[in-house]
Parts: sequence; C-alpha cells; structure tokens
Amino acid sequence: MPEHKILVIDDEKLLRWSLRQNLEKEGFTVTDADRGMTGLTAYRDELPDLTLLDINLPDISGVSVLEGIKEANPDALVVMITAFGDIKTAVKTIKMGAYDFLEKPFSMDKLKILIGKALETARLKREVSQFREQISSKYGFENMVGESKQMKDICDLLRKIAKSDATTVLINGESGTGKDVTAKIIHYQSQRGNQPFMEINCTALPETLIESELFGHEKGAFTDAKTSKKGLFELADNGSIFLDEIGDLRPTTQAKLLKVIENKTFKRVGGVKDITVNVRVITATNKNLEEEVKNGNFREDLYYRLKIIPVLLPPLRTRGEDVLVLANHFIREFNVEFRRHTVGLTPDAEKCFLNYRWPGNVRELKNVIERTMLLESVEHIEPCHLPSELISAEQLPTLARPDEAGIRLPPQGLDIEEVERELIKQAMDMTDGNQTRAARLLSLSRDAFRYRMQKFGFLEK
Repeated sequence: MPEHKILVIDDEKLLRWSLRQNLEKEGFTVTDADRGMTGLTAYRDELPDLTLLDINLPDISGVSVLEGIKEANPDALVVMITAFGDIKTAVKTIKMGAYDFLEKPFSMDKLKILIGKALETARLKREVSQFREQISSKYGFENMVGESKQMKDICDLLRKIAKSDATTVLINGESGTGKDVTAKIIHYQSQRGNQPFMEINCTALPETLIESELFGHEKGAFTDAKTSKKGLFELADNGSIFLDEIGDLRPTTQAKLLKVIENKTFKRVGGVKDITVNVRVITATNKNLEEEVKNGNFREDLYYRLKIIPVLLPPLRTRGEDVLVLANHFIREFNVEFRRHTVGLTPDAEKCFLNYRWPGNVRELKNVIERTMLLESVEHIEPCHLPSELISAEQLPTLARPDEAGIRLPPQGLDIEEVERELIKQAMDMTDGNQTRAARLLSLSRDAFRYRMQKFGFLEK
C-alpha cells in the first residue's frame, strides 16, 4: 500500500502524540499542528491525503480551518474531531464538505476503520474522474476524422447539438458509418457528459423483453419478475439514452416511446406509478424512416418527434478525400495497440484504397487496417498485404509483376480468388516448393506468402 500523509490539527498534546504513534505504526506519515492557522499552513505545504481536525481550537475555529482547506482543495478529505455537545456543529461541517466526524473519546480501531474508508472513497473518486476524462477524450470531436466538407459540416452540427438543450436527435446512415460513435460524442461533449449514457440495440431483444429493458418492471409483472427492476430510461435520468436501430422497434413500443418523449413520464411494466425523467433520447437507424412511415411500419408522429434535429452520416464512398486520412489515423492507433512501427501505405496500396467502394464504410476500413497490421509487421503496407477484395484482377498482375519471372497469367475474367490461387501454385511449382523464392517471385513477404498458402489449402494451419 502506498504511504499516505495524515495531518492532525488539535491543541491537545497527548492526543496528537497518541495519534502519531498509532498511525505511524500503520504505515502513515503524520504531521501535526496545535493551532488552526499553523494547521492551515501545514495543509498548504504538505497537501496531506487526509486531515484530522478538531472543531475547538485556541485561535480560530475548526469550521474556519475547514473552510480554508476546502478553498485550497475542494476534494480534501477532512474528518472532524468533536467534543460531547458539539454534534450540531459537526453536522454543519458535513454539509460544508467534511467526510465524517468522530466524537471524543473515540477508539483507535474506530478511527483506523474510518480512515481506511475515507482513503478508499477518495481512490474510487479519482478513478471515476480519470475514467470520465478518458471517455471524454475518446469521444471528442477530433474523433470525427475527415478533411471533407461533409465531415467538417457534421462536426459543426454536433458541437451545436452538444451545447443545446435538444432532447431528441436522429442519426441516419449506412451500417459502419459511425452512428454509435456519433451518439457518444453528442453525449460526452455535452453538459450531460458526467451523467449516465445507456444504450440498447432495438433488434437485439424480442418485443416481450424490450419494454422491460427500456421502462423496467415491478415484482410479479410477469413469470420471471421475481424482483423490481429499473429500466434504461430510469437509469439514464439526467443523462442520455441511445436507441440503435430504432427503425426495428415494434409499433406498441413505439407508442410508449412517443409518450416518454412528449411527457417525460412512464410506468414500469406492471406498475401504476408515473416515473418522471429528464433524458436526452438519441436514436439511430440505417433505414429510410420516411419509407417506413409510408409502408405503415413506423409511426408518423414518432418519426417527426425524433427528427427535430437530424444528423445524416454520409457513406465513405462519397467522401473519397477522407479514405487515406482515415487509413493513416487507424495505422497510428494500431501502431500503439500492437506495438508496430508502420509508417503508412505505399502509393500502389493507396490506389487500392481509393479505388475500392467500401460497402462496410469506416468500420470496414478500420477492420482492414487492423487485420493487415496483425498479420504483417512492415514499415509500409503494400497491396500484397491487403485482402483480395481490395485488389482487382486487373491490378494484381501489374502490382505483383509475376510475368517478369516467367509465370503464366490466368485469363482475365476469372474470380480474383482463382487468380491469386493460380499464381501461388505456379510460383511454388517453379521454385520446387521453396517458399522464400516463390514469395520473391510474386513480390510478397514470406509471411504474406505463407498466409495465402494457408488460405488456399497449400499449407496446413
């Protein structure tokens, strides 16, 4: 356990001596003061982890010392020591920010337990604060990577939404465009950022369970409801709830959701009491909700209530200038995660990235970089390191240049997998199975060549 500093401010010399002796035996570093003013000076100089402060001091009151300590450090841990009859004053100090109080005479065991709890509470608060800072940093506006005008406009819109009091936001975009990240950016960069963020995928649960997840249930509401349970709306009070794939929500649940948004009240399943919440509702879908409304699959009133502030995330194929920016961004991320030293893409690999349509959008691009950097430890990512779908049949012979080694190219029009398999087979035949020489013929690294041999069944995994 790390050594903690404790400051004792008390005018009783015997008590100070006793506390020092006992606390130092427990591994604490102890500083003491017999006056309020000297105690304040000691606090500013030592910045102790915890202060034991007597309410009655000869120069100034312990209440005044507490005020001074809290002014220097609002998070300071202070345990008040009070004589019999000062309980009212002790309670006042709790309201002022003191952690707790002890009434004289007290046992040393009780004090040690109290100190342990106080230090543990402080540790947990620090960890929560650090976690919140990390989350806020992870979901900052800078994580909306892109240089295109589309992305810059979206970032401007998200900043305005985060600052606003908007209680409903509808995010629309194809799968993989980053709807979940966008929802978290809106939440964590807003005034609600320190409050709960609850999320649910509306396709992940059957209709019989999703109402219970959203609104909670009372004990006995259905067969397995052995205890009462709070729903996500209740848990997200003062924060945000993210409903992903909102287009798949069933009509009956749509009606209840509309009521929550409009009235900010709901009942748990099987309950009779109205519960009021203050929640920002962020929804996302890859469906065309206007078409869903026309087809009778989505409530029109709910649709217009949700789209008060719509955010449309464009597919990656329409923002070509962002492809290489994103690729380099993910290379930097995975360099840290995988301890790699990849500089970037070669010009030919860049062409592969720019020519590809990216049907899976940003998620697919990230997965390609992750897969490549897991399999290859190279300075530059080349086309031979990329998945076959990124390389057209027309590109492969040019990039690998197997014809110069005398390898016969398969006729055009074959499936890219067949082309790649045939080239691997020919290279192995020409080198009598020497993998290093065969890889060199195709301008592949040995690891990349072995990966393709395994892929096509020429090598056991």
